[in-house]
Amino acid sequence: MKAQCNRVGSFAISLLVISSSLLAGGCGRTGTEAPETLPVLAPAPTDAAPTARPRIVVLGDSLTAGFGLPREASYPAVLQNKLDAAGLNYQVINAGISGDTSAGGVERLDWSLDGDVRIVVIALGANDGLRGLPLNQMEANLRTLIERARARGAHVILAGLKAPAEAGPDYGAQFEAVYRKLAQQYRLPLIPSLLEGVAGREDLNLEDGIHPNARGAAIVADNVWKFLEPVARQQLAQPRSTPTTP
Repeated sequence: MKAQCNRVGSFAISLLVISSSLLAGGCGRTGTEAPETLPVLAPAPTDAAPTARPRIVVLGDSLTAGFGLPREASYPAVLQNKLDAAGLNYQVINAGISGDTSAGGVERLDWSLDGDVRIVVIALGANDGLRGLPLNQMEANLRTLIERARARGAHVILAGLKAPAEAGPDYGAQFEAVYRKLAQQYRLPLIPSLLEGVAGREDLNLEDGIHPNARGAAIVADNVWKFLEPVARQQLAQPRSTPTTP
């Protein structure tokens, strides 16, 4: 039993370090338990008023939630600062929950899209791999997230992930291909790796070696900003998309 737990722990750490969004999970989780939750690290969505700013929702897990960091150091909070400095009048909603999977994202998507949501950044799926869930289920869930967000008139940016070497070359190729396939099919901006330049860097992560520290989160924000800024400018410059019935 101990050896099995060690193997699972190794798999979890590898996935978190090499991929782009992972929870603070561990050997004690079976994959069937309800995900541990962290508080949303930004004002909860409220009824949109005519003068309210349009919103950018970042839908993710513990990495997005800013596990182990003060609220203002999470990468969605850093993105808010970048938008403000650039004169882009948006409100960033941090919809990151520790332990979340793609299925969990589907379950809470509707309330996450309250208000005038113009852009949704989807950073989910790594926990599906950690729990060994079938990739066809993950793909179906991500597809649902994309289609339902777009049906609400939001523009979607997809954060791709990389599978750990321990999963094997076939699984790794199929896992990463899910994101490329969906981005190509729906013509979405694809962030190749949310943790580019951060993963595996001791100086950019917390003591657990998994979650970025404040400096690392700032780099993650830079990774997202490369794709978010042009979309944010474009969305403000054109009329609001008309929501359709899912």
